[in-house]
Amino acid sequence: MKLKLDENLPARLGAALRVLGYDADSVLDESLGGESDATVWNAAQAERRFLVTQDLDFSDLRKFQPGTHAGILLVRLPEHEHTSLHDFVLACFGRADARTWGECFVVATPSKVRVIRPPHG
Repeated sequence: MKLKLDENLPARLGAALRVLGYDADSVLDESLGGESDATVWNAAQAERRFLVTQDLDFSDLRKFQPGTHAGILLVRLPEHEHTSLHDFVLACFGRADARTWGECFVVATPSKVRVIRPPHG
């Protein structure tokens, strides 16, 4: 599975995900830091990469309908949450079903992971 990590995630996360067998790159690796959401989205989709982000601009299911893109994981950790963002994302991708998330819209919180699949899947 090919992943694109948004700039709001720890830089060291890409290397850790590669150890788990993911093809992970980041917005920062491609000098896209500070670019518009549209630019980041287009870069991820051009490479058919699953976008991992905390950016709520990617939370609109009407705009990002499952099956119309390579996939999105929206990470939602409360500010008071003591869980490390790095460890939390690694745990998400360590789940047995994570490799089935292609073309899905996924929201992960400390209490649950919600996977919205395309109508055909």
